[in-house]
Amino acid sequence: MSVEYKRGTAHLRDVVTVEQAESLFEWLQAHRKPRVDLSACTHLHCANLMLLLALRPTIAAMPRDPALAGWIAQSLAQR
Repeated sequence: MSVEYKRGTAHLRDVVTVEQAESLFEWLQAHRKPRVDLSACTHLHCANLMLLLALRPTIAAMPRDPALAGWIAQSLAQR
């Protein structure tokens, strides 16, 4: 499973595709102070990035891959 929800934190792992976007959206909206852990994420579909941009959850950890972490960090900082 690419997204696992535990105690107020969504753990995005491996390849997170567009198919996970709807459930991630619903989960982010349902939580007052959602957190997202991207440490094990190796690919993030842009639909999921758009959710992070729009809903601004706390990012608990960035991806270990420096290129992916840089892309996400740059995208989030441009807002």
